[in-house]
Amino acid sequence: MPKDGSMSESKQKILEAASELFLEGGVKAMSVRAIAAKAGVSTIGIYSHFKGKQGILDALFIEATEMVSAAMDAGNGAPTAKAGMMANAEAYLDLAEKHYAHYRLFFGESDPDYTPSEEAQELARAAFMKLREHAAKLHPADASSQDIQETALTFWALLHGFVGLTRHMGAPRAGVADWRALIMRAVEEKLNTYLN
Repeated sequence: MPKDGSMSESKQKILEAASELFLEGGVKAMSVRAIAAKAGVSTIGIYSHFKGKQGILDALFIEATEMVSAAMDAGNGAPTAKAGMMANAEAYLDLAEKHYAHYRLFFGESDPDYTPSEEAQELARAAFMKLREHAAKLHPADASSQDIQETALTFWALLHGFVGLTRHMGAPRAGVADWRALIMRAVEEKLNTYLN
């Protein structure tokens, strides 16, 4: 997890502990007591920094959203639309690999009682709009908004599906030597269907 100069060391420890607990046992493992014990802080410290578990979930969700947004910036300035989408795909896979707790919280498991704050929801919408902007470059200028939306969702589903497969119990038995290469070939083949 990248350290932010504006975040105190104890807040950073709390978020790191929460991420580790989330990976170990999902949202159910993230009690305030468990987070405090793992972070080496008091439960009062958790409440003073984050107002409890919901505040921690929101902070992690916002961090995840910022990571997704940065991944969608990877293709900026690429010489072609295809190169831009390939760069975005690589960055997305890096995010899933290096920050899986954040990835899982953002794209998958959450607490049924947790609703992302308005700030978090707005950041998530902005991240998706970046993917949509890259998807628009694969279409003619007069393409419909619906076509662009479907293209963005197609690439998102393709990447997300592959990430899910690589984390599935059956993945080692699937006989795939290099999942990442397989994913990137699939992305490139799909891109070629838009560009031909």
